[in-house]
Amino acid sequence: MGRWRKVKQGKAQISPSTKKDGSPSKANPDERCAPVTLRLKAFLVDSFMITMPIFYVVIYLVMGSREGFRDHMGQGWLIILALHATATIAFWAFKAQTPGMKAYELFLLDPTTHERPGFVKLLLRYLMMQTAILSMFGLLIPFVLKSRAALHDLVSGTCIVWRPDA
Repeated sequence: MGRWRKVKQGKAQISPSTKKDGSPSKANPDERCAPVTLRLKAFLVDSFMITMPIFYVVIYLVMGSREGFRDHMGQGWLIILALHATATIAFWAFKAQTPGMKAYELFLLDPTTHERPGFVKLLLRYLMMQTAILSMFGLLIPFVLKSRAALHDLVSGTCIVWRPDA
């Protein structure tokens, strides 16, 4: 049975942890980072929903063809990374979640204020996320720490929380 039906029948109440626009509000102070498996699934969804369209636009519309991209690969990758950073940081800033995070009911929060992080934290998180992806050390940290925080979470002071009722 869907959540909306339970609310309508009075078997459940609307969660006070979200605002009318669906973004998180003040929450449980002892919320912990979401499970690594959910964050990985959200990352894979985002790879296809955000990154693949950007690849297509840059390779075929900006660079003209595969051969054009191959001849100017450095410039092409710079454009791809800039567009990806802009899109991802915009999703984090305005909705506290990307499409993949929304699919798995995950929110990006500042654990001290329980609200959306500021722009500087988001930029630092994005840069450190790219570093963590490229390094083996960065990928192993969530499996070692009890809090399950990733390298980019630790450095930027953010946390992805799971709110299944949000």
